[in-house]
Amino acid sequence: MNKFKYYFILLITTISLFSCSKDDVAEIEPPREYAVQYATDLIDIEEYLKTYYIEDVSADVDTKITKIPTGGNQPAIWSYLNSATFPKLLSRDVQLHDITYKLYYLVLREGVGQSPSNVDGVLTAYNGVYLSRQTVADVKTFFVTPFEEVKYPQQFFNLFSTIRGWGETFPQFKTGTYSSNADGTVTYSDFGAGVMFIPSGLGYFSTGSSNIPSYAPLVFSFKLYEISRLDSDGDGILNFQEDLDGDGYMRVLPKGVVNPDDTDGDGIPNFLDVDDDGDNLSTRLEITGANGVLLPFADIPSCDGNTTDPARIKRHLVKCN
Repeated sequence: MNKFKYYFILLITTISLFSCSKDDVAEIEPPREYAVQYATDLIDIEEYLKTYYIEDVSADVDTKITKIPTGGNQPAIWSYLNSATFPKLLSRDVQLHDITYKLYYLVLREGVGQSPSNVDGVLTAYNGVYLSRQTVADVKTFFVTPFEEVKYPQQFFNLFSTIRGWGETFPQFKTGTYSSNADGTVTYSDFGAGVMFIPSGLGYFSTGSSNIPSYAPLVFSFKLYEISRLDSDGDGILNFQEDLDGDGYMRVLPKGVVNPDDTDGDGIPNFLDVDDDGDNLSTRLEITGANGVLLPFADIPSCDGNTTDPARIKRHLVKCN
């Protein structure tokens, strides 16, 4: 009898689980088309650029951006488009998702040191806001919402692992100088500083992140303090040294697309390829000296063994016949 009661209860429970109406099942919205969303993002970004101004830039390049009040005559950020002097509002085209994104960035100060590649690490202070349009009293209203600020960074961000907009923008800036203080702090000077305006397709797109909603264009004010040169494939050659065309950008491209930074054409860019020249010998092995120690980059011979010609082509980067 007890067994019958057990199976009866199990049957009723099973029927209850599967008898829910279809109306109770939440529908999953498919991601929007990249091109359609980008058109919307571009409108929002350019409205921001045309209706906000730089209220203040402190001596330490802390940037305060504010909406131009009604009747105000403050110069909009847009007024600095392609300026010959700082601040400069510039843009670069980014090919992704079968469309061309226009990525705007404002240069407040270029910096005096080195530029990172898009696959290096950066130490940066930053302040982020996102743009959105919300309906308030039946009126579509433009909002700018802060979501994160880091004034005293403690870690490097790998640009290959961050949002695409960061990796596309930081190589346009340089580091500065720094000095250590008696109290253990560090003072940074003459570093690159600016503001980047990122369409959602070069940000978090449909996924959002933490307190950033999906499909939100992002605005980051930032200061580039320092670079960490990375070696993503552990072959003994730093990523930026595997940038064959020297443009500061290395990419993973679809098969069949010629990649200027992929020596053997195997679809894996050199900075991720342990065998750059495709000869079945690892790059690390090829640049290891007889004493078992890796050769310094400047001492790596070209195909003809030349180590004195400053314009030589590195053996590990160019396939030798």
